[in-house]
Amino acid sequence: MDAQMVFTKGQEALMILLMVSMPILLMVLVVGLVVSVIQAITQINEASLSFVPKLLVVVGVMIFAGPWMLSTMVDYIRRTLESIPSLIV
Repeated sequence: MDAQMVFTKGQEALMILLMVSMPILLMVLVVGLVVSVIQAITQINEASLSFVPKLLVVVGVMIFAGPWMLSTMVDYIRRTLESIPSLIV
């Protein structure tokens, strides 16, 4: 196993991590922005007002995108574990 292969495996792992976490991060970002605008308009500064919608959105995204996220991670781990014998030289 040379340095190029290690960097390639690390890059692939980071891309899978980014791809799997992106739906949750984007939805929480959008909800946080909307709640912040509403708080600024109404001048209500309550921390729980931004926490509860974000929590509900995370649960919703996990319900809809969770199976895809899980299958993507399981596929990546399976491919990584299956490639171990070919990496040992």
